[in-house]
Amino acid sequence: MPDIVLTTLNAKYAHAAFGLRYLFANLAELKERCEIVEFDISHRPVDMLESLLAKNPKIIGLGVYIWNIDQATRLVSDLKRVAPQIRLVLGGPEVSYEADDLDITRLADHVISGEGDLAFRDLCRRLLSNPEVAAGGLESRLPLAEPKFIPAGLPQFAELAFPYDLYTDSDIAHRVIYVEASRGCPYECEFCLSSLDIPVRQAALEPFLAELDRLLSRGVRQFKFVDRTFNLNLKVSRAILEFFLERMWPDLFVHFEMIPDRLPEGLREIIRRFPPGSLQFEVGIQTFNPEVAALISRRQDAQQTEQNLRWLRAETGVHVHADLIVGLPGESLESFGRGFDRLVALGPQEIQVGMLKRLRGTPIARHDGEWGMAYAGYAPYEILRTRLVDFGTMQRLRRFARYWDLVANSGNFVESTPLIWGAESPFESFLAFSDWLYLASGRTNGIALKRLAEYVFDYLVNRAGRDLAPTAQAIWRDYQRGGKSDRPPFLRPFLDDQGTSPVPLTVSTGPKRQSRHVAVAGSPLEIASLESPNP
Repeated sequence: MPDIVLTTLNAKYAHAAFGLRYLFANLAELKERCEIVEFDISHRPVDMLESLLAKNPKIIGLGVYIWNIDQATRLVSDLKRVAPQIRLVLGGPEVSYEADDLDITRLADHVISGEGDLAFRDLCRRLLSNPEVAAGGLESRLPLAEPKFIPAGLPQFAELAFPYDLYTDSDIAHRVIYVEASRGCPYECEFCLSSLDIPVRQAALEPFLAELDRLLSRGVRQFKFVDRTFNLNLKVSRAILEFFLERMWPDLFVHFEMIPDRLPEGLREIIRRFPPGSLQFEVGIQTFNPEVAALISRRQDAQQTEQNLRWLRAETGVHVHADLIVGLPGESLESFGRGFDRLVALGPQEIQVGMLKRLRGTPIARHDGEWGMAYAGYAPYEILRTRLVDFGTMQRLRRFARYWDLVANSGNFVESTPLIWGAESPFESFLAFSDWLYLASGRTNGIALKRLAEYVFDYLVNRAGRDLAPTAQAIWRDYQRGGKSDRPPFLRPFLDDQGTSPVPLTVSTGPKRQSRHVAVAGSPLEIASLESPNP
C-alpha cells in the first residue's frame, strides 16, 4: 500500500493531470511509496473516497482547481469525517491565493501555495519521519509542528526532474499529453494568474527535446504545450518547431499558446513549412479596445497582431484559435461587438468567447468599485454585470458565447455560419441568431447535431431570408463534413442524387474538430471571412 497518494479531479478523463506527474517525478526516494489516482468531475465524491481509502495512505495530496473545487470540497469533507488520521495536503491555483477563508482549506492539514514540485516532497519527508504520522493511527490527528500554509518558492528547471516517463501507454492512446518548455509570463494582464508568476524560467533545451523524442518514439502524436508565452524566446521556439518539422508524421498535431504580436521572419519561415492542420496557435487577443487594454495592464500592438493573423491565414496552414473576453472593465456591448467583428474579419478558424472570471489573487478586483463589477460567488466566479453591461445583457452574451462554440467553433457549420451575417456585422447578426435560438430551443446545451442543423436552416431561410436551395446545399455539405451520411428529413426535398456526393476535403493531420476547419480553397468560409466587415 502506498504511503502517499496524489489525486485530483480532472475536467475530463482525456485531461491527464500534468501537475500530479510533476509532483511524483520530484519525490526522489519517496517515489516508490507513492501512487497517482486520477478522477474526473463526473465521479461521485463517495466513490472517490472509497477508492482513496482502499489505498490506506498516510498522506493524500489533492490538486484543487477552478473546475473541481466544489466536488473536491465535498470529497475532503467526507474524508475528514471517515479518516481524520490521513494527512491531507492541498495544492493548486485555487488554493494558492486568498485561500484562508475557503471551506476546503479549513478542513485540510496543510496547504502549499505556488509551484509545489519540491515543497510537497520536503513536506512529505518531514511528515513521514514523524512517528505519529508514520504509524498511521488515530494519534496522527494530533497537531504537528508543520505550518498549515506553506508558500513554495519558484523552482528552477535545473532543480526539477521531468515527468514525461510517467505517461502510461493508456495515457498516450487516450489522453491529452501536456508538455512545457517554460514557466512564467513577463506580462501583467490583471485578469490572469500568470501575471503573478514572474520571472519566466526556461527548461534546458537539449534534455527537453530528448524527452519529446522519447514521447514520439512511444507513439505520442498530439502535444499540448502549456507555456503561456511559447514564442517569447525566439531561439528556443524556433528550435522546438524545427524539432517537430524534422520528425513530421502524418498525424502529428502540436498546440502552442503564442504572443500574438511577436512573429518575426525567423519564425515565419519555419511555420509556413508545416502541413495544414498540424499546428494550432492559441492567440490571446482579449480586447481590441485600447482604453480597456490599458485599464487591465495589457500590452499588445493591435496593428501588428492583425498583420500576424492575416499572414497566418493567408500563407500557412496553422489552425488559429483566438480568445476574446466578455465583461472586462470599461468594455461595453458595442465596444466588444466592434472587437469581435474586427477579429472575424481576420479569419481565425476559432474565436473562443470567454466570460471574465475573478480568479483568486488576480488584481482585476481593483476595478470592482469604479466599474461596478459583480461576479458569481462560486467557481468559476464568472462576471454577472458591470457598470456598462447589465445582468440581462451579460446573459445574452453568455448564450452568444455558448452558441458560437456550438455552431462556429465546432467546425460543423463552416459554410453555413457566414450566411448568418452575410454582409452585415457578424456580431450583431449572430447575437440576433443567438437570441432567436434560445427562444426556439429553450436550452444552451444538449442540442443534437441534426437538430442544431435544422435550427440553423430554419433561421437562415425564415428569418434571414436566404434562398432555400443554396442554403440547404451549404448545410448538407457541412453535415457531411462532420462525417455524417444520412440525409436529414428537413433537407431531403432540396437534395438530388448529386447532392448526396461526398464532400471533397483538404487532408488534415489534426483532431476531428480542427480538421473540419481545413476548408477547400475558395470555399464560402474563406470568401466570407475575407468579405466580413472590418470596422
